[in-house]
Parts: sequence; C-alpha cells; structure tokens
Amino acid sequence: MKIYRFLTEDDTSAFCHKVSEALSKGWELYGDPQYAFDQANGVMRAGQAVTKDVSEPYHKDMKLGAQ
Repeated sequence: MKIYRFLTEDDTSAFCHKVSEALSKGWELYGDPQYAFDQANGVMRAGQAVTKDVSEPYHKDMKLGAQ
C-alpha cells in the first residue's frame, strides 16, 4: 500500500535537508513543492508531498516518519 506525508518547514536549507532525508529513506516526491508566506512569523514556508510503498496495512496510529 502507498502512504503519504506532507513535509513542511521554513524555506531554508532545513527544508531541503528534511526532503533529502525522506528521499534517502525511500520516499518519493509527489507533485510540486508549495510555498506560502507565514504572516504570523514573517517567513516563507515550504511544503512537499511525498509517498512511499509499504508492506503493512495503514492504521491511524502509524508513525509515518518512522517508515
């Protein structure tokens, strides 16, 4: 089955590292990255959806980051 995550972070190298780490663990990019201005904190935020095929069935308590 395929699982889904949406990674977010301030638009800095930390975001690139977060996505790169997910890719190194077998996650695949899904769609285009997204950007939005976080007015409350005065920063740009970035987001990227990723998916991964896993053998276990989905359950709501699954720790997606640990997959």
